[in-house]
Amino acid sequence: MGARHANEQVRRRLTSQGGSGSGDVRGALGGRGAYAQASSCELRSPAMAPAPPPAASFSPAEVQRRLAAGACWVRCGARLYDLTGFVRHHPGGEQLLRARAGQDVSADLDGPPHRHSDNARRWLEQYYVGDLQGDPQDLVDWRKPLLWQVGHLGEKYDEWVHQPVTRPIRLFHSDLIEALSKTVWYSVPIIWVPLMLYLSWSYYRTLAQGNVRLFMSFTTEYSVAMPESMFPGLFMLGLLLWSLVEYLIHRFLFHMKPPNDSYYLIMLHFVMHGQHHKAPFDESRLVFPPVPASLVIAFFYVFLRLILPEAVGGTVFAGGLLGYVIYDMIHYYLHFGSPHKGSYLYHLKAHHVKHHFAHQQSGFGISTKFWDHFFHTLIPEEPHPKIQ
Repeated sequence: MGARHANEQVRRRLTSQGGSGSGDVRGALGGRGAYAQASSCELRSPAMAPAPPPAASFSPAEVQRRLAAGACWVRCGARLYDLTGFVRHHPGGEQLLRARAGQDVSADLDGPPHRHSDNARRWLEQYYVGDLQGDPQDLVDWRKPLLWQVGHLGEKYDEWVHQPVTRPIRLFHSDLIEALSKTVWYSVPIIWVPLMLYLSWSYYRTLAQGNVRLFMSFTTEYSVAMPESMFPGLFMLGLLLWSLVEYLIHRFLFHMKPPNDSYYLIMLHFVMHGQHHKAPFDESRLVFPPVPASLVIAFFYVFLRLILPEAVGGTVFAGGLLGYVIYDMIHYYLHFGSPHKGSYLYHLKAHHVKHHFAHQQSGFGISTKFWDHFFHTLIPEEPHPKIQ
């Protein structure tokens, strides 16, 4: 009876007030309790419901800045996801995600090695942060060889080439030339280390004969004898010179900025180095293929033979050849290896990642940062602001 009497009182109050708005209901029921809260939601006008916040939009430069600061952002198409807080929990391991930072992972979700489940895809959506402004990947037809397309990009080429992807890249129409533009990493030591050892032994024996003198072509009176004891110094000189050549080629040749209106210079840049920045995890193009490498190596060998006595130039060349092998192996490891935190290679990897994703016009050293220090092109080691 008490409950019936209370309900009758509520009905009379509503009738006497002549209205039934949500405010009246809350007043009649005292504005308290779960029922009152539910009624408020049910009676709210659709026009008053809060609109979902618009998706954030990030420029490629902003994404690159966050990647350089250590964030792990990936994308599916134009949708961006911040996985920084998830990488340590990834079932496939942290390095697998870190290697794909800044990349389009659409193909990875579909496999191989396995297709991600619907639950995994729903889990990914928790980390959605916004969309990428103006997806630059639509500027080319990925089904066709890229080398003949990039020259038409003009002023858009520089931005496009520094927006990395994980999809396969085909450069040439010819299957033969395409195959010659690729190689496996271990081809470098297999081909060049035996040659380096042979040249080292051969020229050491020549120096040991005691007949080699420096500056003989200019003067006999002031010529300098080059005994076999000079071999280690000449060999190390070759190593040092290679590190300088590595830096100069990377800075002034590989990172030249071709004119926007030069179709062929854009093509040349892309085939030399642009394709590596476009697809930095294409392991078939991370080290120098044997055929073009042979041409470059032959050039340096002939050059040293022309300016130095054969045994001297050959020894310097052998040291430089070892430097090249070390460079290519380190470069491959910086892309696919997991160096111990705090180690020399760990800092080199961090340096190289910044070069790829944020500082393309600095950080040109691969096997050493010495020449970046010397020429003031070192990427600054500054504390980065915390990513929100």
